[in-house]
Amino acid sequence: MSQTRLERAETYLLGVIEGRQRGRVAALLRWLLKQLSHLYATAVQIRLWLYTHGILRHHTLGCQVVSVGNLTVGGTGKTPIVEIFARALQESGRKVAILSRGYKSVKPPLWERLVQKITFRDRRREPLVVSDGRRLLLDSAAAGDEAYMLAANLPKVAVLVDKNRVKAGQHAIKKLGCDTLILDDGFQYLALKHRLDIVLVDRTNPFGNRHVLPRGILREPVRNIRRAGFIFITKSDGDGAEELRRELRRWNTSAEVSECRHHPRYLQNVYTAEREGLEYLQGRKVAALSGIAAPWGFEEELERLGAEVVYRERYADHHRYAEQEIIDVINRGMQAGAEAVITTEKDAVRIPRVARRDIPLFFLRVEIQLLSGEEDFNDCIARICFR
Repeated sequence: MSQTRLERAETYLLGVIEGRQRGRVAALLRWLLKQLSHLYATAVQIRLWLYTHGILRHHTLGCQVVSVGNLTVGGTGKTPIVEIFARALQESGRKVAILSRGYKSVKPPLWERLVQKITFRDRRREPLVVSDGRRLLLDSAAAGDEAYMLAANLPKVAVLVDKNRVKAGQHAIKKLGCDTLILDDGFQYLALKHRLDIVLVDRTNPFGNRHVLPRGILREPVRNIRRAGFIFITKSDGDGAEELRRELRRWNTSAEVSECRHHPRYLQNVYTAEREGLEYLQGRKVAALSGIAAPWGFEEELERLGAEVVYRERYADHHRYAEQEIIDVINRGMQAGAEAVITTEKDAVRIPRVARRDIPLFFLRVEIQLLSGEEDFNDCIARICFR
């Protein structure tokens, strides 16, 4: 199946899950997915029980391990949270490594992966070092979007990619001298013992339709948030999120809870790295380009900043762009009257260089702004650093 057909299938299935697809086929699929959800939830709870009771073994590496993750798939704004934690720990004197699984990185051919499995070479292969804390060593295709972004934005933090985070952690400690490990998307990674679990909850869509995969977007039941030691309510508008807080407290009475939002900082040209202030968007007609889990949030942010979005191009999450696709977006945007194309930082690392630059192509740099719980956040960093 081609990538385009696969993306179309993913989009259709998401429409079925969210109830946007109508008809008998969609209804039958929803029923089937619900039955599979029951099986999946049971398997998740059995696995958790096996780890809790020591039948499956947690590995300990003799250093601080912090996991940052979600209960849901996609769209909570995890990468900026990983970035602020890594930066705060590094600036407090820790030698930090981020361990990522490298989601959607370009993989070797199937036959090569099969040979590696059969010969156990995949177990002996060293993890990919995206950054050793001094140099950026891999591009986004090899590393994956999030891992490359983190390495590019955190020049003094090591970033490693491997599905086996135990092996990656051992490499970070022995070869790179790291003493603090951050598991990117690590809440469900139980093979490595965590000292602290940080869980992100999207204020705008906390738990989807409350079904676990594949009927919903939950990776595990909501009650499992009781494992969290720190909860970030992301994409908040600063209203206190009292109803959501009450539900979180029903499942977890001890975790520190902080509200934050994704705060736009500036625009940066994808090709020249030149920056423009956010006032550039005021009254300007733009084309919005995105391949992320929640594109409407990005587009609404552009409008809040004063832009008029005259053309929208949405691709599936983690879509890797072809040169012709970028040229097409530029052409269609110009036909609609756009004076610039605006994309996300996550998309920018997947955009190839093109000869056509009739209008500029910028990404919107976004950082986390704490709206509440800043003191709890600082205490959390202090406890990790000065245990």
